[in-house]
Amino acid sequence: MTSFSPPRSGSDSFDDDFESGEEVGVDSDPLEQIARSLLVEIGEDPDRDGLRETPARYARWWREFIDYDPGKIETSFHSVSSDQLIEVSGIRVWSLCEHHLLPFWCDVSIAYVARNKILGLSKFARIAHKHAHRLQVQERLTAGIADSVQEFTGSPDVAVRARGEHLCMTMRGVRTSADMSTSVLRGDFERNAELRTRLSS
Repeated sequence: MTSFSPPRSGSDSFDDDFESGEEVGVDSDPLEQIARSLLVEIGEDPDRDGLRETPARYARWWREFIDYDPGKIETSFHSVSSDQLIEVSGIRVWSLCEHHLLPFWCDVSIAYVARNKILGLSKFARIAHKHAHRLQVQERLTAGIADSVQEFTGSPDVAVRARGEHLCMTMRGVRTSADMSTSVLRGDFERNAELRTRLSS
């Protein structure tokens, strides 16, 4: 990934640097020029009112998405009991389809059987967002979350399910709204049908 420095050293945010409507300069984010070229190619004038600041906003958004910092995600605590089913559901994440660069959202449910330690509650959302903030496909997103939960909990028994809508299908092509579901079942979740029935619907 190309690294760059903000146009002005010492500014608190990118907004400070572009409020004056300065032209894209040699020290600006290369993504700004990409945005300007895109606007020209689709028949727009990047210097007209309404679009003048769009390349800078576009660049900032991409940097925020790709450079997302989930914070500390490995915090765990000693488990008060073993073999307890723990599930966190309704984690909404947004990602980008790597095939069309269009957004998709997923509601993620994560479950595991606690062994000697339990993962801090907020870490489930941090893990999910960490894997969502890159160009993705839903199948890999689901598997990546399962990998991280398995690593940080030390439990082989992990279930991750995701259900979402992809704008690459809703906005283009067939232009039909539909939900896609994926699941990764490991350890006892794969082998034990009774354990799977304890997962929320």
